[in-house]
Amino acid sequence: MAELSLPLTTERLTLRRHVETDLDELHRLHAHPDVARYMLWEPWPRGYAIERLGRRLQQSAPANDDDALDLAVLRTADDTYVGEVHLHVVSRQRGCAEVGFAFHPEHHGNGYAREAATAMLGLAFDTLGFRRVIGRCDADNAASAGLMERLGMRREAHLIENEQVKGAWRSEYDYAILAREWAERPV
Repeated sequence: MAELSLPLTTERLTLRRHVETDLDELHRLHAHPDVARYMLWEPWPRGYAIERLGRRLQQSAPANDDDALDLAVLRTADDTYVGEVHLHVVSRQRGCAEVGFAFHPEHHGNGYAREAATAMLGLAFDTLGFRRVIGRCDADNAASAGLMERLGMRREAHLIENEQVKGAWRSEYDYAILAREWAERPV
């Protein structure tokens, strides 16, 4: 596996490892009810944000099953924390990873999620050598579904009431893209 060269930079964003001073922004992001709405968890209390930041500080290159890499996404022009992107190793043997993202609602509509997720897919395929990347979202989360489609991911499944989340049965969309499709996509 290739070494990770971080931070990643895009036209407007810097994707870097989390640092201790990200605590307030990480908490503000995941404590927001609109962010937690479609997640498997409730809004984060501060103590849980401290725990999750601690885990992020320990992350290295995602090499083995269940390893994860969460990168803080900052607007480069002013170092504003706008969200985070996530890469999780589903199966190294099958070359499969999962991408995820969370952006603060005040930064929605600027294309930051697409720009950052594109960089994360590039890392997954071009640097880490994954063969397939999946993404999942609540079937009611039109914004996440639309983003995955704009990234060139194909919807492969609509799972009806497949998981109980926050006391209710929720449906899910599953998306995927292969390395060869990523390489052939129009840029």
